[in-house]
Amino acid sequence: MAILENLEPKEVFHYFEEICNIPHGSGNTAEISNYLVEFAKKKGLEYQQDKLGNVIMIKEASAGYEAAPPVMIQGHMDMVAVSDRDCDIDMRTEGLRLAVDGDQIYAKGTSLGADDGIAVAYALAILSSDTLKHPRLEVVVTVEEEVGMEGASGIDLSICRAKRLINLDSEEEGYLLAGCAGGASFLIDYPLQFQEYEGIFCRLSISGLQGGHSGSEIHKGTANANLLMARVVHGLMKLDGVHLLKIDGGKKDNVIPNAACADLLIEKASYGKISQEFLKWQKIILGESKLRDPNVIMEFKSADGGPAPADGGQAETAVHKALEDRCAKKLLSLIQTMPRGVCEMSPAVSGLVETSLNLGTLTMDDQTLSLGYAVRSSVASKKEELLERMILLCDAYHAAWNIKGVYPGWEYQPQSPLRDAVCGLYRKMYGKEMVVQAIHAGLECGFFAEKIEGLDCISIGPDMRDVHTTKERLSISSTERVYGFLVRLLEELK
Repeated sequence: MAILENLEPKEVFHYFEEICNIPHGSGNTAEISNYLVEFAKKKGLEYQQDKLGNVIMIKEASAGYEAAPPVMIQGHMDMVAVSDRDCDIDMRTEGLRLAVDGDQIYAKGTSLGADDGIAVAYALAILSSDTLKHPRLEVVVTVEEEVGMEGASGIDLSICRAKRLINLDSEEEGYLLAGCAGGASFLIDYPLQFQEYEGIFCRLSISGLQGGHSGSEIHKGTANANLLMARVVHGLMKLDGVHLLKIDGGKKDNVIPNAACADLLIEKASYGKISQEFLKWQKIILGESKLRDPNVIMEFKSADGGPAPADGGQAETAVHKALEDRCAKKLLSLIQTMPRGVCEMSPAVSGLVETSLNLGTLTMDDQTLSLGYAVRSSVASKKEELLERMILLCDAYHAAWNIKGVYPGWEYQPQSPLRDAVCGLYRKMYGKEMVVQAIHAGLECGFFAEKIEGLDCISIGPDMRDVHTTKERLSISSTERVYGFLVRLLEELK
């Protein structure tokens, strides 16, 4: 039985549930791309699927709209696929386990992917209708938006004629986005040296942080688990007898990580003082987090998962290959020294973050520690300045670096007939003004504006919260209202 079959609008939630049943995390979009192609074939639509997996579907104007300028509807098919540590779902091969709680849809143990599955569902519902009135529709669904916008960067739009673009990748009803930040992924590889030490194996973990989207939620000041872990381990290693075996946290560079862990080897003679030092750090972190991250958990456990003995007690020691201490301290110093979080606020738009970066991933193998940062700025020169600072630090620490997934910002345009039409319709339908703003998160509109001269862009969407996390929620009532608004908008865009 379908979980969402009784929700309205039925067509939208039918397609949203079908999408949720198909694994479609970034880098795993072949099946969802082919699903869209099959949809286009069944509906007799002109379509194009490129080698990247992007799909364009075209539906000609309905009767009476043949002379209306075409409209592009755009969203992305990939989602940020994250799961709780105890979740048994393999998101590369399995669909989501949807659930409804009042007005909210969520996925059990995983992210929901309403960003941006609901955009695709809206588009499919519109394309499947034989009664809606609209100009020529050019539905563009891209891949890899969440990992550098590679689909939007490489897409060929030569079959498209639209100069008006409705992007459906926004997350708050009643808000119209008219500009966004540009960005890039900055990757660091730090070479490791190892040495054998003898001690007691323990695991340090931090969990329960708020996490969130590294663009739209970076201003909230919630803690980054990777940065906290590096800070605490660096603090513990100021005392003798602590050796770092492994450190790990985060799954996506554009997600503020809410959990991280480190495996430590502690010499038995130092165990008592290290245990006491951990308690000091635990008190500091919990104290700092009580307002912004009240559910943070910081634990120090032995190899068997139980509480670590206060003084080493009868715990067994063993010889392990750990990072050479100078190497460990240097890489932790690099993490601590690198810029972080909000770097600058916009002088032009009150309350808007201008420039930021997020340490989203921290992974380690037997040769390299890898760091993945999401860098963003609404000012291109400021983005370049921040990247240059990061390069200088990497060079000083003899760390390899690489920049990929560079995407342009979307500059706010003083004149926009499409924006005026959307705001006018919203005022007519709801008797209040739509909020027009720019955001710090990245949208694909920048790439489309580069490819289509004179393109008039806006972005709207229904209410979502905690996107890119396992707490992600989509409002049912908002989804219905925004769909009704979108249908009415297309009817009025003659």
